[in-house]
Amino acid sequence: MKRESPNNKKNIKKAAALAYDHVGAPRIVAKGEGHMAKKIIELAEEQGIPVQNDDTLVEALMQVELSKEIPPELYQAVAEVLAFIYRLDKMKGTKKDTP
Repeated sequence: MKRESPNNKKNIKKAAALAYDHVGAPRIVAKGEGHMAKKIIELAEEQGIPVQNDDTLVEALMQVELSKEIPPELYQAVAEVLAFIYRLDKMKGTKKDTP
C-alpha cells in the first residue's frame, strides 16, 4: 500500500492493498484514489497492517484488476515489500510461520 506523505493523510492520492495466502501470486484486494485511498490506509493502520510508501509500485498495482493476481513483472518489487513486512513481524515476534 502507499500513501503520499506519512505525516499528512490529507495528501494521500492512491493506495492499493495486497493479500498473499502462499498460493499463487499476491492479489489486489483493495485499491482506490482520494477518499478511498485514505480509507484503505486508515483500515490497514487500524488492523496493524504495515503500510509501505512507494509511488512507482502503487502506480503499477493500480493497473491490476481488483481480486486478480499481480503480474510477473511486479513479483520482485512486491517480494521485497513482503520480505520487509516479514522481517518487521519477526522482530515483533508476531510471525509464526515462514513465507
